[in-house]
Amino acid sequence: MIRCDALVVGGGPAGSTCARALGRAGWNVVVVDRARFPRDKVCAGWLTPEVFPLLDLEPDEYRASGCTLQDITGFRTGLIGSTHIETNYSRVVSHAIRRFEFDDFLLRRAGARVLEDSPVVTLRRGDGTWVVNEAIETPLVIGAGGHFCPVARHLRGGTDTSSPVVAKEVEFKLDPEQARATPVVPELFFCRDLEGYGWSVRKGHYLNVGIGRREHKDFGRHVEEFITFLERRHTLAPGSQVRWRGHAYLACGAGARPILADGILLVGDAVGLAYPESGEGIKPAIESGLLAAQTLIASNGRVGMAALRPYAEALGRLHPQAPRRPAPVRAALATVGRTLLTSPAFTRHVVLDRWFLRSNDARRGVE
Repeated sequence: MIRCDALVVGGGPAGSTCARALGRAGWNVVVVDRARFPRDKVCAGWLTPEVFPLLDLEPDEYRASGCTLQDITGFRTGLIGSTHIETNYSRVVSHAIRRFEFDDFLLRRAGARVLEDSPVVTLRRGDGTWVVNEAIETPLVIGAGGHFCPVARHLRGGTDTSSPVVAKEVEFKLDPEQARATPVVPELFFCRDLEGYGWSVRKGHYLNVGIGRREHKDFGRHVEEFITFLERRHTLAPGSQVRWRGHAYLACGAGARPILADGILLVGDAVGLAYPESGEGIKPAIESGLLAAQTLIASNGRVGMAALRPYAEALGRLHPQAPRRPAPVRAALATVGRTLLTSPAFTRHVVLDRWFLRSNDARRGVE
């Protein structure tokens, strides 16, 4: 039987960040994950400006490890099929990474014991402890397994009934001719109903393209239309055999769900923290992992509900769960939004600075 102070279920950014912070405070932490790292993870790989400071990591240190790090100094934005606006900054305002590299780097950097190829099959309460897979005993289980986290499912007592954002994407290596023709600035292509958007994000010699939507109805049709659009722009070759993959996540505001129990807490996408405007989940996942670790360290080993409640309260202040607007209101806003997306000022100061970069400082140094 393996015994530890905390078991983290899921080795993504939230789990590895929490494990590292606890380990540096002297906790004996074990991480389990159903995958083997580096894992094949579908993700646009968007890092907003505060991610590296949150990780106490310099971009150059990450790049020196051999991992891909694409500097972002501008964007192209617009509606799918319409004219696009190019917005440029005089400095690096963000980065793009390849998730299979990023997650592996953070997990190894955490310094915790890692059990790969280890899905959580059983989770039961023992005598004041949790027993996982009849092989690990711990007073504390941290659920960091994303949208389908088994710890979150245990807390809910079943499948989540909230409606997630659904997405499909692909990442592939550019051939020399594609590399010469592919822009280095991320491109954001909004659906006409503004219920989702597509993207094309360069990552060194690789390109990630995808589309995500809050509305599930006719999602397949939207994907096909987006692929046709990409083919017209020569981003994808007609009839390309690239392998599209799907995934889902809960955006902040999707609805209340339990995140605590005696000896259990959830972090990252297991909670549903992705920003509703952009869909970015990496920064809020890391923030939640740090918040959880800070709460646990301050609790001096106590893991009951009373000791863990400050985590839920702090997370609620940082990521308030505002309800989604009714459909008629969303439709009216989309009509206005389609016009505003043709405005360079609105695109820069609202769409990019406020929603995607989430930084009031992003306007400094703008050309």
